[in-house]
Amino acid sequence: MEIVYFILSAAGLTQILVYGKIFDKIRPTTGWLGQLFSCSMCTGFWSGIFLWAANSQTELFTFDHSLVTGLVLGCVSSLVSYFFDAIIDDHGIKIDHG
Repeated sequence: MEIVYFILSAAGLTQILVYGKIFDKIRPTTGWLGQLFSCSMCTGFWSGIFLWAANSQTELFTFDHSLVTGLVLGCVSSLVSYFFDAIIDDHGIKIDHG
């Protein structure tokens, strides 16, 4: 169940960072950081790394602090964040009629 909590937390954090209106005024739009914050896969990776590093502060999930675990969780977070971004938008599930 811990991995489910991690996945949902990572996907939620990524969506907030990439699309949250609250960050519109401070979110970079150009350069390297602009590219990072416009890509759910990239931001998802770093969201996963952040959650892995902060996992000792929560009881929702507990993972060891090895760098390999951090890399794997970053990759899992990236994949899940990209998947959610590809199939869900503000109006629900994306349906391509083309």
